Amino acid sequence: MIAWLRVGFVAFVLTTMTLLLWPLQSLAMARGWDLARRLPHLWHVVGCAVTGLRVTVVGRPSPDHPLLIAANHQSWADIMVLGRIMPLSFIAKAEVREWPAFGLLARLQSTVFVERGDRRRTGVQADAIAERLNQGDVMVLFAEGTTSDGNEVLPFKTALFGAAQAALRHAETHAVRVQPVSIAYTRAHGLPLGRYFRPLAAWPGDVPLGPHLLAFLREGAVEAEVTFGEPLLFEADSDRKRIARAAEEQVRRMLVASLRGHRCTTNRGAGASEADLRLANGADARDIGI
Repeated sequence: MIAWLRVGFVAFVLTTMTLLLWPLQSLAMARGWDLARRLPHLWHVVGCAVTGLRVTVVGRPSPDHPLLIAANHQSWADIMVLGRIMPLSFIAKAEVREWPAFGLLARLQSTVFVERGDRRRTGVQADAIAERLNQGDVMVLFAEGTTSDGNEVLPFKTALFGAAQAALRHAETHAVRVQPVSIAYTRAHGLPLGRYFRPLAAWPGDVPLGPHLLAFLREGAVEAEVTFGEPLLFEADSDRKRIARAAEEQVRRMLVASLRGHRCTTNRGAGASEADLRLANGADARDIGI
């Protein structure tokens, strides 16, 4: 009974907040106000609070822009977790636009929708992301292209890493930062989530969304750890496949550290020099030292 009351409370708060902020967010987006970046951040802060989703941050986002975040992807909850930390926008598959509720929220957060299976449009889609990067938006790329079970990192798709290179064509800077970020769901009610129970938070594609969403909201008190890795410097002559592999390896190591309870402490993050970042770009992923 208490669990269902919790679900009802969460639904009421989030629905009310969405209806109240919707007109203002639409106006802010139409006028190009900076408020359009901040209102979704507020929504995620409140959303995490009422759902009991507790977020621990290790490292810090790079202060240098343009900034493309390359993260692993496990669940719809990843949106709330990352959105709670800072104002940002997401890159999502085109079908999300039509999802009930989630599609509206995605549009209100200025999500860039892409056709992942249409290679002919990859360049156009990369250019759309690049334009947003040059406007100062922090863009999140879930580079696996799908959701995992939360216990591993799937191979990163390299195509949309080209957005970083496309951004350089009209940017006033010589480089784009690509920052690897890992998201790990570690505990529920203070108890560690093992391999078997991690799907409580993770949402693999073959699991129906409705039942998973209800189970998550009924549980409450789920803890997530977000680790910001060492930014990679993407320059005009950088190899997007090498950058993608290096980002994937960082995310994999950080995820393993979070799941084992060993936080990464060697991440230089925003304090890394450009010489360090170029070294990371040119090194094999095994040599990055996370």
